[in-house]
Amino acid sequence: MVEKINPYIQQYNYNTINSVRNVTKVQNTETYGNGAFAHSAFASSLPFRASANNSINLRTSLSGKEEKQKYSNIMSKLDKNSKKVVDTLLKNGVLLNNNSSDGTSVLDNLNKIIDEPRAQGLNNVGILKDTIATIAYPYLITQQFGNIPYNYHNIVLQAYNQSANPTSKTPNDVNVEHSGTCVAASTEFKLAKQMPAEFARFAAELSSPKMSVERNIKLENLADNTLNGVWLLNAFNVPFTMDNYNNAKIKLAPDKNAIIRAQIQTVDKDPYERTPLDVLMQSTFMQVGSQQAYNSLTDKRGGKFNQNDKGLIEFEKTFTESVVFDKNILSVTYQTVDENARLIGYETDLATMKKHLIQSLNMGENIIIGYTQTDSNNIIINGHEITIVGYKEGKDGRITFICNDTDDGISRPIEYSEEFLLPKIHHAALPKEVVETDMQFTPNWVEGIAMYKKMKRESQLQLQKQIAA
Repeated sequence: MVEKINPYIQQYNYNTINSVRNVTKVQNTETYGNGAFAHSAFASSLPFRASANNSINLRTSLSGKEEKQKYSNIMSKLDKNSKKVVDTLLKNGVLLNNNSSDGTSVLDNLNKIIDEPRAQGLNNVGILKDTIATIAYPYLITQQFGNIPYNYHNIVLQAYNQSANPTSKTPNDVNVEHSGTCVAASTEFKLAKQMPAEFARFAAELSSPKMSVERNIKLENLADNTLNGVWLLNAFNVPFTMDNYNNAKIKLAPDKNAIIRAQIQTVDKDPYERTPLDVLMQSTFMQVGSQQAYNSLTDKRGGKFNQNDKGLIEFEKTFTESVVFDKNILSVTYQTVDENARLIGYETDLATMKKHLIQSLNMGENIIIGYTQTDSNNIIINGHEITIVGYKEGKDGRITFICNDTDDGISRPIEYSEEFLLPKIHHAALPKEVVETDMQFTPNWVEGIAMYKKMKRESQLQLQKQIAA
């Protein structure tokens, strides 16, 4: 069987990509454990079936005076290696891809980045190169925070002291060693890989002086009817206006402290740390999921749906993904967990789970999954979000899933055998049509509304008891 390679995974020289974003060279192949997973060699050599390319009609040559002027303008601002990457993006059809929500192309938005002002402390060429490199090779995306340089201490502490986030206790909270932005980083990765033009549009708008991006969405992609869709937008505190009964225009933006982190990464980025663009993207997606209650200084969040101050829960993650991609995303829960966080079984057999994943990949989806780690008593001790981007089938019919992990410190795809990965999957974001014939499930937004009402009732009862006392 001839395996298909996603046209977006191209034969870039990896050292060229490294130089664009100044990433330290990574060893080609690493294997861990008993073959449980391996970091793959450079993507051009991967013999796997990747998620299908959504762009059918690829354009690989410039057309008209305006496109040629934009191309020339961009190339005039770049070094030799960056020019090579842009040229490859043109030849493989990505540069002129226009799968953005407003119809603008990657080229249009790259030109906007270099031609128009950036937010205070950000660099036009820096944001341009970050955007180019990320679109060319999304595996560069990381969730690793950077250190606070000495000359930024006072600025950071002043912003910290003005923060209204009640979860922040001490100034040491700004020295983030391990971030909780795996959902946001996975969303950033999926956007860059599946919708490069929309990613470039987000990059141009979020790094501009207004530091926000508008997105038109269909309310039916959030819930079963308009009223519930509006309820969800209000519950998540997303600013929006109604274009008509079925559609809304939403405004997405990073938290107010993200600019400080982005400014720091502009002047003091170490290898494997986030770029300024990563900062802005991940803060924006954390803001959406946390009901606008995220703080980039501390990597902590507030919000009504989650009492844990790090990361996003499944309901928040599903809403974020639905909003960003304007798709009816279903989070399918596969693991059965009791009230003591013990893994006690599965909602379906592993063969059905595998079928769901493969069908979704064949439909062109990159699948963000949440997996768990358990102790010797099957108690869940940790959870993490990664993205499945493709698969390959061995001669024995066994599947190896190709994944991306934004927290492993290595800018490479990673391979998991089906025996290793499937039992660990707690939930997966899948198209409704893939799972609706196999499983009985409640849409995530229904569970979210029920959870919110329950929490509200409990809060009211507690208040009544306090008043009575």
